[in-house]
Amino acid sequence: GFVDVSTFGQILDMDDDDDDREFSRGIVFDFFDQANQTFAKMDTALEAEDFNELKELGHFLKGSSATLGLVKVRDSCEKIQHYGDKKDTSGTIDEPDERLLLSQLDKTIASAKQEFTEVEKELRKFYSDSA
Repeated sequence: GFVDVSTFGQILDMDDDDDDREFSRGIVFDFFDQANQTFAKMDTALEAEDFNELKELGHFLKGSSATLGLVKVRDSCEKIQHYGDKKDTSGTIDEPDERLLLSQLDKTIASAKQEFTEVEKELRKFYSDSA
């Protein structure tokens, strides 16, 4: 699925109270805000063809999504980081074709947003059920 259960479980283990889950809820809902802001910045950077900014934003969101175990978002953000670094998907081979990279970035950002929307829906449901 969209969430690595053992990683997310470690966050849930930090909750003092399984009923209100105040601690993990705070982390998760902060991530939602962070992700939405980051995606907005990615859109701006993509329009400006600012590869370095896209690399940084991809790296940033990769880290915070990995912390929560959001594996699909993490993987897409890692690709965004690589493309922003003007590398191929693996991050090891230089990709000189900026048109191609921009096209890949466009697609990958769209995928990341879609994956985020799915996981956000699941997590919001989880927290409303446990409220």
